[in-house]
Formats: sequence, structure tokens, C-alpha cells
Amino acid sequence: MLEWRDNNLPVSKRFDDPYYSKQDGRAETEYVFIKSNNLPQRWPTMDKCVIAELGFGTGLNFIETVRHWQLHKREAASLNFISFEQYPIERSDMAKALSAWPELSELAAPLIAQWVTGQAKLDLALTDNTSLTVYFGDANIVLPKTDFVADAWYLDGFSPAKNPQLWNPGLMNQVAQHTVQSGTFATYTAAGFVRRNLIEAGFSIRKVDGFGHKRDMLIGTKA
Repeated sequence: MLEWRDNNLPVSKRFDDPYYSKQDGRAETEYVFIKSNNLPQRWPTMDKCVIAELGFGTGLNFIETVRHWQLHKREAASLNFISFEQYPIERSDMAKALSAWPELSELAAPLIAQWVTGQAKLDLALTDNTSLTVYFGDANIVLPKTDFVADAWYLDGFSPAKNPQLWNPGLMNQVAQHTVQSGTFATYTAAGFVRRNLIEAGFSIRKVDGFGHKRDMLIGTKA
């Protein structure tokens, strides 16, 4: 359910929403999720980092995170990246999307080669001390059945107006329950109902400048 528009921008036909910014998806990931969760400053102090994500999409967030992790991590530290995806894309579409950034090709190659859908989850060890788990299915159903707590969350579902089920109060409560004390989240959206749901779930919230043409986005800490 993916089509290509505007110079090879991947767009979900189901939600009529792009998988990443047409301005620069890689730069968007860096700004919205990696830097807004303050990860480059946190990683040098961590022996283990768990990052969780709603919406795996093309895999760009994961690959760009690993690139930054390798620059900032402590020696022998480990990264566990956990993502939830109800509508996984085809391997060929993933390869085409990630090919837009040749600097990511070496990191992306193992993911593309081992990308398999049609099962409950995918577990991959892609680099030294870096693991990826993708749960396939509705996060509203799957997340409550999982056993982990994240240091940081990437809330990256499609637009709240078009995909409200990935931003509802129950799911935001589950995000909070699966977050360490003082853990963080970042999201590209500043939608009012998303903000309220996250506050109700137990996060302290700040509105900050968004990426590119987006005026605002939300970041927060589990209080």
C-alpha cells in the first residue's frame, strides 16, 4: 500500500501520508528523534540503551540512529531498538527509500537483506552489540504484551488526524508504562489531543520548534 510521488517520496496509500519529510528524511530523523531525545549527550554515559518506536516505516529512523550511536556510544555498550509496525512495506520499497542516502548504504544493507514480514516479529542482530526487534501488528494489542522499558521513544505514526488509533489515550499510557523513570519521547506532531494524552499518561511536555515547514513538535520526560 505504498506509492511514489514527488521525486520518489514514499507515501502510504492507506493514510495518504508520506513516510518522511520530502525536504530531507534523514535530517528530519536526526532533528526530531535523535537530537530531541538528547541521545548524543546521553549515550556516552550509558552501558545499554533501549529505544522504542511506533511506526517502523522504511527503517530510516533505525538506520540513522545506529549511525549516530556508533559515533557517540561507550565502548562495549549495547543498543536495543524495538519497533511496532502494523503495515510493513516490501523489501524492494525499503531498498528504494533508503537508497536516497548513499551514506547509509553500508548500515542499511543487512536490514534490507534480512527484512522478512508475514510473522509475529522480526529479530535481527545487525552490528556489534546492536539489535533490532520489529513487532508486526497493531501496537494497541501488541505493546501491552511486551516486557521492556525504553530509555527513549520515537512516536512516529502517520498523521494523528489520519491515523488516530496510534495516538489514543490507552496507547500513550502503554508508552509511559514501557518507559524508564526520567525516560523521554519525541514526536514530530504537536496535535492538541496527542499532547493531552501524553500529559495524562504521566509525561511532562514541552513544545519546541518543528523540523522544516512544521512550526511545532512535542518532546517530553516521564515525570
